[in-house]
Parts: sequence; structure tokens; C-alpha cells
Amino acid sequence: MTLASVLAPARRTGAPRWLFGTIGLLTLIVLWEILGRTVFADSRAVPPPTKILSQFGHDGWSFYWPNIKATLRSAGWGWLWGNAIGIAFAFLLIQFPLIERAGMQLALVSYCLPVIAIGPVLAVLFTGDKSKVILAALSVIFTTLVGALVGLRSADRTSLDLVRAYGGGKWTQLWKVRLRASLPSLFAGLRIAAPAAMLGAIIGEYLGAESGLGVAMINSQQSLAVERTWGIALVATALSGAAYGLTALVGRLLTPWAPRSAG
Repeated sequence: MTLASVLAPARRTGAPRWLFGTIGLLTLIVLWEILGRTVFADSRAVPPPTKILSQFGHDGWSFYWPNIKATLRSAGWGWLWGNAIGIAFAFLLIQFPLIERAGMQLALVSYCLPVIAIGPVLAVLFTGDKSKVILAALSVIFTTLVGALVGLRSADRTSLDLVRAYGGGKWTQLWKVRLRASLPSLFAGLRIAAPAAMLGAIIGEYLGAESGLGVAMINSQQSLAVERTWGIALVATALSGAAYGLTALVGRLLTPWAPRSAG
């Protein structure tokens, strides 16, 4: 008997998808608790969720909030700048196809740059949070560029021909037809960009910063505070998930015509 055969009757009843996700998450937490108190009890490498929550309550909001605020500030600015650059670059490439190949190669190179290698260089060249913002921006430019380009190319040919027939040029086609058609695909890229910016900011904090979730995680690792380290990691994961969900919600509200998956 497979998992699909077990869940098939529930699917036929029309149960929402979030119900299966909730059941799976609760099952994972229970297994995690059992393994943390048995298999990993001696090594303490994987503490049970109850101990992580206990440490979280002991540290309190006064410990987490300053670090969350620092990371969100860098990730937020990086998300804004990276997406702005990616969208502007997509507009440029769609309007001038001759430079598209070279432009995409340049964007791919920026995406493949090893963060560990360029991070220390940026930390030396820029002061304050600038290096973290740049790393966060570099983490999202390519993803947003691809999503925007796919959306811009998906514009209806008949509508483009109609604009051209009435004397409109490429820029008129862009604002009147392509931009609206690109929104569903663009928001798909922005959803991925949100947690990517968070990751870029945290990596930047690993390479040098005064505060932030990355700094707090390094300190907890050095002091062998395993439960606190897991707590910080879970907070970072929750923030990334919240950013993803918020972007998805905004995209859903702004693109009501886009097809939705069932569930």
C-alpha cells in the first residue's frame, strides 16, 4: 500500500490541499520529537522540538527581534534593488533582441558568482550593510529576470499586432500588452526571489556584520548552544516562508485572471 493510495480517498472527498500539508507537518514534528529523544539523544545534534521551543522562550523576543530586524532590513533592500534591476534588464532585452544573448550570459554570470569568494571583497569595499544588500540583490536578479522575460514573451500575438496596426511601436506594446501579460510569470519569480534575498543577507552576515540572524547563529554555534542554533535556523526559515507566502498573496490579488491550481 502506497501513500498515494492512502490519500486518494481523502482527495476524492474534496478535502483542501492545506489539510494534507498540515497532517504531514504534524507527522514530521512527532517523528522529529521521537528521534531527538532517542536516536540523537546522546549526540544532541538534533534536539527535539520541545527543547528548541523551551530555549526560544528562554531567549525571548528581546534576543530575536534586533537580529530579525537587521536581517530583514538587508534582505528587503536587496530584494527591492535586485528585482528592480532584473525587471529593468528584462524590459531592455525584450526591446532590443540583438543584445539578449549577451545580456543573459552576463546575468547568468552574476548569478553563478561564488558568494563565499566575492563576499569578503564586498565587505572590504563597502561599509555598513551595503555588502549584505548587494549579496541579497545578486541572489535575486537572475530569477526575476527569467520570470519577467518569460512573461513578456507570453503576450498575445493578436494584441501585439493590433497595437502595431494602430501605429504603436515596441514601447507601446510593452506598456499596453506585454507588461500585463508578464505579471503571473513575474510574480512566480518574485516568490522565489523573496527567500533567496533572505539567504543572501544571512550569508553576508556570516562574512562580517555586527548583528543579524547570521551573526547570532555563528555565536550560538561557537558557544555550542545547539537548541538556540536550531531556533535561529527555524526563525530564518519561517521568515523566508512568510516572505514567499506574502508575495504569492499579492500576486494572486493583482492577477485574478491568471489560472489557479485546484485545491
